[in-house]
Amino acid sequence: MPLLIGIALVLALLIKTFLVQAFSIPSDSMQHTLEQGDRVLVDKLTPWFGSEPERGEVVVFHDPADWLAGEPTVEPNPVQRVLGWIGLMPSANEKDLIKRVIGVGGDTVECNGTGLLKVNGKALDEPYVYAGNTPCSLDDQGGQFKVTVPTGKIWVMGDHRQNSLDSRYHQEDKNGGFVPVDNVVGRAIVVAWPPTRWNTLPIPDTFDQNLSAAAPGALGLAGAVPLVLWRRRWAAGGTTARVTPGNSGVPGSGTAG
Repeated sequence: MPLLIGIALVLALLIKTFLVQAFSIPSDSMQHTLEQGDRVLVDKLTPWFGSEPERGEVVVFHDPADWLAGEPTVEPNPVQRVLGWIGLMPSANEKDLIKRVIGVGGDTVECNGTGLLKVNGKALDEPYVYAGNTPCSLDDQGGQFKVTVPTGKIWVMGDHRQNSLDSRYHQEDKNGGFVPVDNVVGRAIVVAWPPTRWNTLPIPDTFDQNLSAAAPGALGLAGAVPLVLWRRRWAAGGTTARVTPGNSGVPGSGTAG
């Protein structure tokens, strides 16, 4: 029996460390996607294979720059401490947060007025935002912004937009409000408890649109295609279109972690 118990504890510890870990939801910042008291299972395996957070994912991450300063923490009893350490229950003393990834490295994320949140100039339809909230806030503490996400960082926001101290409100910290990818524990994939709240946490459809930031070279190429076709049409009609070498006349143009 002691041997079986020991094996079970080792397996539980390995699962928590490398595969899946349970976390409890302590606040309302992700309502109604997640409610206080929910238990979520977090995939910790895929990051080991080089997978990085994607737009739309709900992720758990270590506090990047004292975002939880001043927040009360519950002191676990010895049994809770042991069970949390081996992963059989959520750890009560880890300083982790859970938010939705809005922007990844290279993205431009912006809020202007109370309209839709934009990523690389494309508006997001966000049905997961808490009912009664506006996707963007008018407050001058961070609700209005336009940021570029550095490589290796992500920009995160809560689904309860008017009740979430997320990347918007930490732009003065050492990371500029961005969360280092290295701080991400994993992606929340399932609401496992209570049974009445059981649900998966897929990436919303609004992130299926092409949100990638266009490179300047790509824009120049896109502009050159109609120019070439125009020249061909004019040449077929007996007229030669002239373009000064080195000056095609096609402008290139080239963000919140």
